[in-house]
Amino acid sequence: MSRAHGLAGSAQSSLQMPKKLKTKIIDQRISAATGAPRRRFVYPFTAIVGQQEMKLALLLCAIDPNIGGVVIMGHRGTGKSTAVRALADLLPRIRMVKGCLYSCDPQRVNELCVECANRLSEQGSLLSETGMVPVVDLPLGATEDRVCGTIDIERALVEAIKAFEPGLLASANRGFLYVDEVNLLDDHLVDVLLDAAASGRNVVEREGISVTHPARFVLVGSGNPEEGELRPQLLDRFGLYTQVTTITDIAERVEIVTQRENFDNDPISFQKSHLDEQQKLARKITRAKKLFAAVAIDRELLAVVAELCLTLRIDGHRGELTIARSARALAAFEGRRKVTSDDVHRVAVMSLRHRLRRDPFETVDSGVRIEQALREVMSIPSSASRLAMVK
Repeated sequence: MSRAHGLAGSAQSSLQMPKKLKTKIIDQRISAATGAPRRRFVYPFTAIVGQQEMKLALLLCAIDPNIGGVVIMGHRGTGKSTAVRALADLLPRIRMVKGCLYSCDPQRVNELCVECANRLSEQGSLLSETGMVPVVDLPLGATEDRVCGTIDIERALVEAIKAFEPGLLASANRGFLYVDEVNLLDDHLVDVLLDAAASGRNVVEREGISVTHPARFVLVGSGNPEEGELRPQLLDRFGLYTQVTTITDIAERVEIVTQRENFDNDPISFQKSHLDEQQKLARKITRAKKLFAAVAIDRELLAVVAELCLTLRIDGHRGELTIARSARALAAFEGRRKVTSDDVHRVAVMSLRHRLRRDPFETVDSGVRIEQALREVMSIPSSASRLAMVK
C-alpha cells in the first residue's frame, strides 16, 4: 500500500471539484459552444511502423492485465509514448459505477471503493454506465500529492468531513498508468508505485486521518537506458521488458516520415484512413479477452518453461508466471484455445530479459542468451522422469 505524507492542502484547493469531474464539465462546455463533441487527435496504433515486439507486448497486456505491465526501453524518438497513448483507442469500453471517481466495477463488489460499497448497502443496487479504459500519464515532475491524492485536514477537523482530492492513482484504476522516462522517476514515487502495484489499493494518511481507495492498474513505463538505470525493485514488477531501436531500413524510415506528415497535416482524414484497421484490431482484442480464460497450456510445456528459467538461473517464479500468461494471451489473440511451443518462444525473451542476473563481463546480449537457452531446452527430448513429474 502506498502512503502519502506531506503538507496539508490549502482550503482553496480542497474546495475545488475533483479534476475528473472538472474536465468532464469543461468538455461539455466546449461541446455546447461549438455544437460538436471534443475531438482527440491520437496517432492510430495500426499506423505505427515497425517495433513489432513493443506493439505485441502492449497488446498482450491489454488482453490480460495480470501479466504485470511492460517497460519499453530504447532510443529517443522511436514511438514509445506514441504507441502507449494510441492503445487507448483499441481497448473495449468497460462498465463502471455511475459517478464513481474510481471507475469501480459494479460486478466486483469485493473491489468497490468505500462510497460505492456504502451506496450498495443502502440502496441494494448501483447504477452503471460504460466508459473508456483510462490511460493516465504520470508526469516526471509530479508531486506525491498529485499521484496519491490529498486530504483537507481543516475540513476534516472542523466539519468532520473526509474531503479527499483523488490523484493519478485513482484516475488510473482499472486502466493503464503510463510513466515516460520511468528510469528518472524520483525514489519516493517509485516506492508509491511499488506499494500500490503490490496491494492494488492506495492509502493516503495524514494526522491520523486515512483514506483508502482501489488502485489496480497496468503499469507501463518507457525510457532511454543511456540516461539511467531502473531501480531493480521496480524493474522486477514489470511483467514484460521490450527493447526498441532506431529503424535502419530505408523504406520503413521513409514510411515513418510520410505517415507522420500526413497525420500532422490532416489528423481527421488520417484517422479515417486507418479506421477499418483500427476497428479490426479492436474487435480482435475484445475476442481475445473473452477467450483468454478458456486457453490452456500443457503441463509438459510448463515444465519446459520452468527448465528454461532454471537454466538461465532466474530468481523467483515471476518468470514462469509471466511466460505462461503471455503465451496464453498470445494464443487467445490468434484465436486458439491451446498454447504452443511457438507461443512460448515468441514471449520468452520479453518475459525474461530483465530477470537475468547481471554479469559486468558478459558480452552476449540478454535476448541472445535467452534464445540460445530456449533452443537448448526445447531440443532436449522429454525424459521419463520429467514426464512423470508433470503428469
